[in-house]
Amino acid sequence: MDWFTAPGYWPARLVFQRALAGVYLFAFIGAALQFRALIGARGMLPVPHYVRYVPFRRAPSLFQLRYGDGLFAACAWTGAALAAALAAGAGDAVPAGAAMAMWAMLWLLYLSIVNVGQTWYSFGWESLLLEVGFLAVFLGNARTGPPVLVLWLLRWVLFRVEFGAGLIKIRGDSCWRRLTCLYHHHETQPMPGPLSWFFHHLPKPLHRVECAANHVTQLVVPLFLFTPQPVASYAAGVIVATQLWLVLSGNFAWLNWLTITLALSAVDFTRFAGEPPAAASRPAPVWFVVLVCAVTVLVLVLSRHPVLNMVSRRQVMNRSFDPLHLVNTYGAFGTVSRVREEVVVEGTADRAPRADGDWREYGFRGKPGEVGRLPRQFAPYHLRLDWLMWFAALSPGYARDWFGPLVERLLAGDRDTLRLIRHNPFPDAPPRYVRALLYRYRFTTWRELRETGAWWHRTLVREYLPPTRLGGAARSEPE
Repeated sequence: MDWFTAPGYWPARLVFQRALAGVYLFAFIGAALQFRALIGARGMLPVPHYVRYVPFRRAPSLFQLRYGDGLFAACAWTGAALAAALAAGAGDAVPAGAAMAMWAMLWLLYLSIVNVGQTWYSFGWESLLLEVGFLAVFLGNARTGPPVLVLWLLRWVLFRVEFGAGLIKIRGDSCWRRLTCLYHHHETQPMPGPLSWFFHHLPKPLHRVECAANHVTQLVVPLFLFTPQPVASYAAGVIVATQLWLVLSGNFAWLNWLTITLALSAVDFTRFAGEPPAAASRPAPVWFVVLVCAVTVLVLVLSRHPVLNMVSRRQVMNRSFDPLHLVNTYGAFGTVSRVREEVVVEGTADRAPRADGDWREYGFRGKPGEVGRLPRQFAPYHLRLDWLMWFAALSPGYARDWFGPLVERLLAGDRDTLRLIRHNPFPDAPPRYVRALLYRYRFTTWRELRETGAWWHRTLVREYLPPTRLGGAARSEPE
């Protein structure tokens, strides 16, 4: 069955599988280290409460059958260990069926986490990892040739990621059409990185070039992924270069790295890797051919809704059309904020909460807080609480379900919650009151940075949450 496999793509498959396993590793480690405070049995949005009201058919998960913090931790760390093994090449050391089972286990474990993760796991890169992880199950290993159909399906995912994001921008904020969005984006993006200040201060003509290049990369270049080599490789190379630019300019969890991984699957490495090994040229077993063909038909059928969404004038971003996240729609930054607002959480040990009292600020790991602290690089690791704090500043509606529980846990000195925070200003005993203030942030100018050493300048906008205490009458919902 010469039509079924592409032996020359064995190095592309190897690079893709190792990189994908690395992304899985970050995802599982993040889940293991953060779940207790977020969705644990005593977390802000507990899984047991969620599965009580959401049926299995809407959110299939192992944790629908049984939940315990110990079981969740075991699943997350098992996923991390399995991902590390696959990244090290374990999938090529076993029969093809066993390798498929390993990839399927990774997908099942992460699907189980995402489907009970609620708002903490509502990001597009969760569905993207599941969609790509599902296809990886059917890519084979070193004992089989890479299936042509799966390689094409990976390009189809990459096309939808890039083209969908390009369409949502053109249809969305007018600044994308005027090429001015990047006057603001580096400053107002969810979690700036250590170089974001410098990107923001690039000359405005260069920002316009960035915008134009983004449109070309997302709306034109993806079309060439379906052309013969070496054109497809050049198109993939352009996408990789653009994603690396985004890696340098901000923190977007593993979105950029997973997009790079997808692009590498379209690159023809044969000029560097030489002739394929003999095993990659053997005919594929019939059961494998039938299975891959069935999966291909399934993906094509499920692609109907994402395609209709892309061509619709009411296009939506980052949506799954099936509970297994097999084929999804993607997109980012259909609108770009012109100003940055941040929720600053403070506590006090004073007996009565006075405006001029001894209020001390909680320091978060990734989101802007102290004006003199340069943003850090965390991606591909995903700081879920920090990301949701950005949404909370956009609108209190985004924080209605979890902000009150966050405040309660700070007032109780909950250790799992405090582990998510960089600086706890009350190391000996929890505060009596916690409040939240809304500030407007902007990057300082070159002159301000030289004179003050501050990367940010902030101005108080209003009170976000009044002083609140455990068991008190003060509100625990943001205004």
